[in-house]
Amino acid sequence: MASSALPRQATLYRMVMDKHVCPYGLKAKALLRRQGFTVEDKWLTTREATEAFKAEHSVKTTPQTFINGERVGGYDDLRRHFGKSVADPKTTTYKPVIALFSMTALMALAASHAVYGTPFTVRAAEWFIGFSMAVLALLKLQNVESFATMFLNYDLLAKRWVPYSYIYPFAEGLAGVLMVAGALNWLSIPLALFIGTVGAISVFKAVYIERRELKCACVGGGSNVPLGFVSLTENVMMVAMALWMLAMTLGMNVGHAMPGMLTGNAPGAAAQAYMLGMERMNRDMSAPMSGDADRDFATMMIPHHAGAIDMAKVELQHGRDPMLRSMAQEIVIAQEREIADLKAWLAKR
Repeated sequence: MASSALPRQATLYRMVMDKHVCPYGLKAKALLRRQGFTVEDKWLTTREATEAFKAEHSVKTTPQTFINGERVGGYDDLRRHFGKSVADPKTTTYKPVIALFSMTALMALAASHAVYGTPFTVRAAEWFIGFSMAVLALLKLQNVESFATMFLNYDLLAKRWVPYSYIYPFAEGLAGVLMVAGALNWLSIPLALFIGTVGAISVFKAVYIERRELKCACVGGGSNVPLGFVSLTENVMMVAMALWMLAMTLGMNVGHAMPGMLTGNAPGAAAQAYMLGMERMNRDMSAPMSGDADRDFATMMIPHHAGAIDMAKVELQHGRDPMLRSMAQEIVIAQEREIADLKAWLAKR
């Protein structure tokens, strides 16, 4: 005769009061249920009842779980009982930085898609660095005193001039916000270049020359992120962004030289993009005529409108004037709609 398996049962003692419900008790109950246990949920509804329970079982905390009459312990003990990992609050980890950079990257891609209709633009890369700087500064600003204490362990300038350790998160945040806005380049570029260069040299000296094992202040003073590659990357990104924006501001040629330019000066990124769009439009509009006025009109207007869209997107990426940016956005919407209509008309002929 087949015997039915006995139900898995556990007894959980946890604090449930009018103004306080123990979060670890809720987590322990959920974990037991996920493991297939039927939970006998015992509430400790007063401080007196809680203290009496702890004295009776010689424990210092609640919740407490019992399985088959034997005490397993608190929430962490319960996780270990089921073979699950328990985080050590003192263990160094890169998880905060990975989470931060992942979110700022997604934010930059989302912003690019919202503005340009595609997530993969040069502006998205610029926004990623700007967003990262702003969020890193925000984490530092949560507790400036704690950040300054950790920062003083390795930053060369802060060691010589302590106020710099308090100024740094504000400077980083300001540079990041200005870079996102593309405003006041005369301030954001030298600011990011200065703090990034000093930071990179300081981290490199402390980690790779002196071989010191320190915690990084990059995500705030209470983090367990080890000082090293991540902090160095943060500073190198600031320097790279500053140099990139300086190149754009000075109109340097950061790509391949474009033939057909009417000036002897090296074209900037916007000028190159405009020329590429015009060349593509002229090439596509050079298709042979069919002799049908209606068909030729529709066929030629499609690349003509596509050229207008390309130019409008360049304005959205590089332009600063609010009226022109608004006009460019309207052009993109209107011309894309007309291209769809023209293609639909051609498909029927």
